[in-house]
Amino acid sequence: MTSGAQQALRRTMEIYSGTTRFAFACNMSNKIIEPLQSRCAILRYARLSDGEIVTRLMQICKAEDVQYSDEGIAALVFSAEGDMRQAINNLQSTWTGSGFVGGDNVFKVVDSPHPIKVQAMLKNCAEGKIDDALDILNELWELGYSSHDVISTMFKVTKNMPGLTEYGRLEFVREIGFTHMRILEGVQTLLQLSGCVAKLCKIHMKADLFKME
Repeated sequence: MTSGAQQALRRTMEIYSGTTRFAFACNMSNKIIEPLQSRCAILRYARLSDGEIVTRLMQICKAEDVQYSDEGIAALVFSAEGDMRQAINNLQSTWTGSGFVGGDNVFKVVDSPHPIKVQAMLKNCAEGKIDDALDILNELWELGYSSHDVISTMFKVTKNMPGLTEYGRLEFVREIGFTHMRILEGVQTLLQLSGCVAKLCKIHMKADLFKME
């Protein structure tokens, strides 16, 4: 809802508050104007755990006789980021489109770079192998993924990437975050992503930050 529409709703709430109860659902509370928020009791719900999403997806697959692989379920959980609705929508789309819920099929449906590819690129960065890292980045770019797709997947993979020390992980997240900010501001070029990869490789000089497996 636009700010103007929310202002109009505010007046409606004032008129009918004695006989009507209003309930709102939103993903970003900062987009709700303060007058509306002040008239509501705010309930915040945390994202669901991976285990909760897996349990529900398995129930659906069993009830609907959906054929799947463990990699497919893992891909659904990865792409959903704690959002059950997103996980179920991706499950339905993958099953309808391909007839089998596998890892590759899921990432085709969500149109997101495969995390294994992105993890390989980040591992090369952590080892200072800039040429290998850029080769993978160029491969992802040629497949048609946008800069936002790539940088978002880099962030998600970094959070759980094995072998990085905690401080090293924070250094990676910091550089990826700066690049993400520039991309959101409109600089959505391959050069911007390449610069991020170069900065991640530069962190390799602080060898004590990384203990790659």
